[in-house]
Amino acid sequence: MNPVEVPDQTADALVHLEAGALRMTLAPSVGGAIAAFWSERDGARTDWLRPATPAALAQRNPSGMASYPLLPWCNRIRDGHARFGVREIDVPPGHPASPSGRHPLHGLGWLRSWTVDEATPARVKLSLQVNACAAWPWRFEASQVFELDATGLVATIVLTNRDDVAMPAGIGHHPYFPHHPGTRLQTVTDAMWRGDAEVMPVALEATPDVAMLRDGVGLDALDLDNNFAGWQHSARIEWPGSGHAIVMAAESPLDFFVLYCPRGADHFCAEPVSQCTDAINLSDRYPVETLGGTVLAPGASLTGRWTLRPEN
Repeated sequence: MNPVEVPDQTADALVHLEAGALRMTLAPSVGGAIAAFWSERDGARTDWLRPATPAALAQRNPSGMASYPLLPWCNRIRDGHARFGVREIDVPPGHPASPSGRHPLHGLGWLRSWTVDEATPARVKLSLQVNACAAWPWRFEASQVFELDATGLVATIVLTNRDDVAMPAGIGHHPYFPHHPGTRLQTVTDAMWRGDAEVMPVALEATPDVAMLRDGVGLDALDLDNNFAGWQHSARIEWPGSGHAIVMAAESPLDFFVLYCPRGADHFCAEPVSQCTDAINLSDRYPVETLGGTVLAPGASLTGRWTLRPEN
């Protein structure tokens, strides 16, 4: 099979990358998502991210992908409503939402089809243009570059304000990792945003979860869907007994970390992001260093880079 298939923009085609033992498949039409990221050695396959199923691809379901982009906001906006300057954000009903159904999730990029601008066997660039709408009353464009070599993946996400006034901005990615019994996670943060019953932030605290993650913890002990501030830009995941581990790292402004680890699930999410949940609505009560988020002048861009480095 040809390692690269440049998609017909009218079809749900995939793009394949290969470097050394590493393989990756992108699904541009499904939110510009990563569909799979794995290694092949001696006929054996190791999935570093939870792979998309054929059904998820056929249904164009971004929640069934291995990872997808977050922009122009990350996580949830309370009740789908916020004000910035003279413009109102008013996300219409039907946008994917948190368990209560009230707080729309993850922005617009994961719900749109992206265009393939460049494709080589080890590097792909995707792009997206979005006009102003009720959900986001600013015009913007975005790009993602995925670069694969024998040591891992480097992914770069860029959000650019193409409107004539300043806009708020948040970016990130949403990787799903396999959660086998005994899976461990180690990462360093300063504090966790404790959430209410609708998973909306209510207080920033140095919870026991922060200490457990700093020391390394078996994910079977956790049941979380929370943002962490003061992230030190690296997380190590181990699958004991397999000899496999992976390090996810990021650069500023991806200074926040989200851990979604539902008890009993076969996956969990460890997300590098540039803002906490509902940062726009919390900005009058908390300092920016605890919330993240950026204001982009017309023509300005926000760039984030994150990496995945498997260890065998």
